[in-house]
Amino acid sequence: MHLQTLLLPLLTTLTSAKPAHLWATHYNGNVYTLTLNNHHDLSITQTLKTCGNMPSWLTLDPQARIVYCSDEDGTTDPSTHGSLTALHAAPNGSLSEIAKTRTVGGGVASVIYERDKGRKFLAIAHYEGAAISTFALPIKQNQPENQSFHFNLTRPGKVAQQDTPHPHEVFLDPTGSFVLSPDLGADLLRVYSIEGSSGKLSECPSVNVTYGSGPRHGVFWTDGTDRSSLASASSVRTSHSRKMAAVGKTMMYLANEIGGTVMVYDVSYSRSGCLSFEKTQTVVPYPGGKMPSGATPAEIRRVGDAFYVSIRSDQGFKPSDSMVVLGRNASDGSVKVRNSDSAFGKVPRTFAVNRAGDLVAIGNQASATVAIVRRDRETGNLGEKVAILQVGEPGKVGTAEGLSSVIWDE
Repeated sequence: MHLQTLLLPLLTTLTSAKPAHLWATHYNGNVYTLTLNNHHDLSITQTLKTCGNMPSWLTLDPQARIVYCSDEDGTTDPSTHGSLTALHAAPNGSLSEIAKTRTVGGGVASVIYERDKGRKFLAIAHYEGAAISTFALPIKQNQPENQSFHFNLTRPGKVAQQDTPHPHEVFLDPTGSFVLSPDLGADLLRVYSIEGSSGKLSECPSVNVTYGSGPRHGVFWTDGTDRSSLASASSVRTSHSRKMAAVGKTMMYLANEIGGTVMVYDVSYSRSGCLSFEKTQTVVPYPGGKMPSGATPAEIRRVGDAFYVSIRSDQGFKPSDSMVVLGRNASDGSVKVRNSDSAFGKVPRTFAVNRAGDLVAIGNQASATVAIVRRDRETGNLGEKVAILQVGEPGKVGTAEGLSSVIWDE
């Protein structure tokens, strides 16, 4: 058999592969559709003026093909507000606005959660608004919020940035029964159980984080054992005599912006229907164990036992900042620095790993670039730059300017 005949199926697969799409937000008021073709050329294929004055975060509902965009405009002042915009995503990645509603000001992150009969809800963290809100999905034009929680400081913060509560993210536990929010201003991890079919959140005891840490983002790890026998938080609340079914080993990893650390917690599901946390480690996620002056951790994400932390303003690969890879110890869940790589831009605010696990999209805020970097699926290490693209105008370091988020269309 000729070599050409042997190679033909492989060549056909490579040439017929569909291009990948991504979406990015910029504080200039635009949401961008990006296309990565088979030759690893990255280009802007749509620029859409939408999502208020300060588009900051995108969350995709893949089944409904709706992208929800949070607007960071507004503060705690009730005369100001942010917005939530629903965008329909076409197969080619192009977006069209289908609904918009007002929210508390300062929306910086959101997460979708599901309840009985597939009902979906969206929780939003409002940084400047010092609040968490929820909406039933899909949203309709001018739809009111489902619920909101507004916070005040009970003690002065350590630094000026902690002048008021600043929820910076919302994320789910591995069972999808709890919403958690790191509050950078209050040095708290706020915890809420999700109640029944209403999608209402019920407040659980918050976790006190070391004073001056400024928790920003978090991620869970679980070994996933006994998943099928997991009881929901709501069922535990109505049956206190029954202990929540085992979910195997569960741990949480919290990235702290101000303190420049990652904290590791053992997590357990208690009979009260809430979560319990025991801190087991505090580590500086940077080579040499010391964060450079002015540098801060931003995003943390996990694939398997590899954890990725973007480091802003460290200039570790001048003129670019760094992406740090942490490896997890299987025996106790602790993490240590494995290596660091270039973010291929300044101030890597967010990043996302594709579903295949072989590419990472890094959103560099100040340089306003999206960099696509290879990821080794066996080792978890990051590799060469595949593509890079300017998306909107660069922003000044330390300001709410430039690129604000990037996600894959997956």
